[in-house]
Amino acid sequence: MRHYTLHELEKLTGILAATIRVWERRYNIIKPQRTDTNRRWYNDEDLRRLINISILYHNGIKISKIAAYSGSDLEEKVKLLTMDSVKSDTHINSLIVAMFSFNGNAVNEILLRSIINSGFEETFSNVVFPFLKRIGIMWHTGSANIGAEHFVSNILRGRLIAAIDSLPPANDHKRKRVIMYLPDNELHELGLLFYSYLIRKLGHEVLYLGQATPFIALAEANEKWHSDILVTGALSYLSISEPEEYLNNLSSTFKLQKILVSGSLADQPAIEKYSNVYSIRSVADLKKHF
Repeated sequence: MRHYTLHELEKLTGILAATIRVWERRYNIIKPQRTDTNRRWYNDEDLRRLINISILYHNGIKISKIAAYSGSDLEEKVKLLTMDSVKSDTHINSLIVAMFSFNGNAVNEILLRSIINSGFEETFSNVVFPFLKRIGIMWHTGSANIGAEHFVSNILRGRLIAAIDSLPPANDHKRKRVIMYLPDNELHELGLLFYSYLIRKLGHEVLYLGQATPFIALAEANEKWHSDILVTGALSYLSISEPEEYLNNLSSTFKLQKILVSGSLADQPAIEKYSNVYSIRSVADLKKHF
């Protein structure tokens, strides 16, 4: 079981450490353990309970009332609130609780409710990707494990693939041909799948090569398919040791294509040197090129 410091709880729940201490003392909402040096530490159950408390508190319920709820009452109140809520933060926090519980039904219910209320594109833009950013913070604090991350990522991946498969084939004579891929060693494809959905929805034709595509395989595919646009990206610099060299190879090898790059590649100052390479940092940036 993971141990959390008070500072980590603050980052993960959005509740100030000073507030948590006051709530502990005044309302006994959670009971921290103590190290040999008398420092507080908390477990997974404490984190889950505090996230649930945060959801109710940020939706206007007084902490004195929340403190009186039993564990089962607290979870039921959160579930009911999530069903009616259109707030992104509520859905994000609910997804975190569901992830820690490995509750696939809860993850799907939260996504479905958000999609019904706000639409598919808005759900992924305003709920899913901010949620994944929170997961990134958890990685830095050591409070997310590989199993939980893979569990929720595969549910999200399945949602995206199902949404892409539901779109009609591209048949507009003005459609563009788009190759979408991730560089060799890059495995985080949820962002690329979402962009694939958006491009397909706009009526364009996509050749999706996906994760960890060797450069030579990309060149061979383009030689046969004759794309108009390439779309790629990297979550961090870990998968591309020399990003400037990579951009230079892209620009010179695919001179006839417009190249759209996201993630860490979009932050490279060298992009300005290339007339056919463009940074993509948002959905709006992407749509400008279609």
